[in-house]
Amino acid sequence: MFQKIEGIVLRSIDYGESNKIITIYSRELGKIGAVARGAKKPKSRLAPVSQPFTYGYFLVSISSGLGTIQQGEIIETFRGVKEDLFLTAYASYIVELLDKGTEEREKNPYLFELVYEIMTHMAEGNDPQILKNIFEIKILPVLGFRPFVDSCAICGNREGPFSFSIKEGGILCEDCRHLDPHRLNVSQPVIKLLRLFYHFDMKRLGEIHVKDSTKAQLESCIFGLYEEYTGLYLKSRKFIDQLQRLKE
Repeated sequence: MFQKIEGIVLRSIDYGESNKIITIYSRELGKIGAVARGAKKPKSRLAPVSQPFTYGYFLVSISSGLGTIQQGEIIETFRGVKEDLFLTAYASYIVELLDKGTEEREKNPYLFELVYEIMTHMAEGNDPQILKNIFEIKILPVLGFRPFVDSCAICGNREGPFSFSIKEGGILCEDCRHLDPHRLNVSQPVIKLLRLFYHFDMKRLGEIHVKDSTKAQLESCIFGLYEEYTGLYLKSRKFIDQLQRLKE
C-alpha cells in the first residue's frame, strides 16, 4: 500500500552499499522508518530528501516492518540550521528527543506541528537554547510526566512567590517550600516562563530575549525534571554542553 505523508527526517543511517534507512516524523502516521534505496549514491533522486532535518512530502510503500520510500519532494531543507554548528547541535537534540520519546506509528499531529514550528523559529534566528527549553517542556506529557507549573505541587496554592522542586515535580508556594530542602530558589520570571512555555501556542511566538542568568535557571529546572522523571539519555545533550564550554 502506498501513502503520501508530510514529514521531517529525524535521522538517517547507512544500510548496505547504497541504501539508507531514514526515520521520519509525519503528520499522518507519527514516527515511521523506511528504506531509501540508492540514497547513498550522490546522483540518487532520494539522496536530498534523506538528509536529517529535511521537511517534505514522501511517497512510502507501507508494510508491517520498514516501509520503502518511492518518491520525495522537498519543502524546506532548513539549510541555515545545517550550516551553523550550534544550531545543528540544538536541532539534533530536538529530533533525538522526539525520536527517543515516541513510539513507531503513534499519530500525533500536535507533535508534528511542534517540531516544525521549533525548526522554523530556529532557522529564523530565535534563541536555540530557549527553543530547546520550550520543546522539552511541551513534550513532557508525551513522556508520561506533567509538571506542576500553575499551582503548588503540594497544596495547590496559586499565589506566589514560588520556588521550584525537582522532587515534587514543579513549583512550591512559600507555605510548602520547607518540605523540600533541596528546592531551587529561582527568580519569579523563571516560574512565569516555565508556565508560559508549557501552555502557549508556538504559532504566536515572536522574538525571544531572555537574560543569561534566567536561561541558566530555566536549564537547571528542566534538566532536573528530565533526570528525575524521563530516564532518557541523549548523546546530543553532551555535544551541546561541549559547544557551550567552547563558547564560554
